[in-house]
Amino acid sequence: MKIFIDTANIKMIEEINSWGILDGVTTNPSLIAKEGTDLKKCVSQIAKIVDGPISAEAISLTAPEMIKEGRELAKIHENINVKLPMCIESLKATKVLSSEGIDVNMTLIFSPQQAILASKSGARYVSPFIGRLDDIGQSGSDMLIQTVMAFRNYDIDTEIIAASIRHPMHVIEAAIAGADIATIPYDILKKMVSHPKTDEGIQLFLKDHEKSKK
Repeated sequence: MKIFIDTANIKMIEEINSWGILDGVTTNPSLIAKEGTDLKKCVSQIAKIVDGPISAEAISLTAPEMIKEGRELAKIHENINVKLPMCIESLKATKVLSSEGIDVNMTLIFSPQQAILASKSGARYVSPFIGRLDDIGQSGSDMLIQTVMAFRNYDIDTEIIAASIRHPMHVIEAAIAGADIATIPYDILKKMVSHPKTDEGIQLFLKDHEKSKK
């Protein structure tokens, strides 16, 4: 499973990239606004750090506007994919953009049927939001499993990005489900590294090492 980071914070991206585990980056207007920057500047900086897919979200509401905005975003860097929210207009836009060789990440996916339609329109990626489904009492992981199974039944090439990751167990659930990618917030990535037994073992090794020096 590939690992993306879900942030627009350059320092966080640099740190996680230094670990040697980062395959790509996803952003959205909220994350970019949080950093007090603009989309073009942000994704241009990211492209200098990470040699992998970078999702840049369009904010237009009609297919012609999405297409125009998508073309402009794709010009920023060859690794840019255009992130569009699931709706009829974005399906229309995806058909055009994908025919021009522009990768689309269809986001705000909350059901397998939405993911299937997105793939049929030519989306390179679909992003099921598992955490937000959990928030309303539905099982995000079950929805993700159904989506993966449906795609496997028909050898669909569209990659599935497990999104809206809220805790480390969501990452495990995504991996078990067979998601191609998990896009993970910085703080969750940090938690994935740690385990109390690992910390305990390190301290024990250090103590034993000190004893051996005496």
